[in-house]
Amino acid sequence: MPEPSKSAPAPKKGSKKAVTKAQKKDGKKRKRSRKESYSVYVYKVLKQVHPDTGISSKAMGIMNSFVNDIFERIAGEASRLAHYNKRSLLLPGELAKHAVSEGTKAVTKYTSSKRHGFEPRSWKILHGATKPVHHNY
Repeated sequence: MPEPSKSAPAPKKGSKKAVTKAQKKDGKKRKRSRKESYSVYVYKVLKQVHPDTGISSKAMGIMNSFVNDIFERIAGEASRLAHYNKRSLLLPGELAKHAVSEGTKAVTKYTSSKRHGFEPRSWKILHGATKPVHHNY
């Protein structure tokens, strides 16, 4: 039997699929790094308000940048307010109780379904961090 060539065959002309995952020396495929974005949520809201309307990838990128910018501004302002008032939490009374219970429920649901050792972004924001903390696990 003839020995197969060691180089990967070139994709056919007009083929849309290209090799997206690089091969390591031991033959295992390299895992693509995950990029967090709000695109899924923006798309869901768009379909709720205008079911027949789509969005281009450039427009989605702009919306993602917009949401990130607003998030950072709100987090920064919340951090400053907490610092000025010497508080670690800015929510009053009953609203705070509901927020804590909803947050606890969300974290419990997330950790039981995905991975362990996750520290929620909201905990850092409530305790004075201005930038979100991203863990690379």
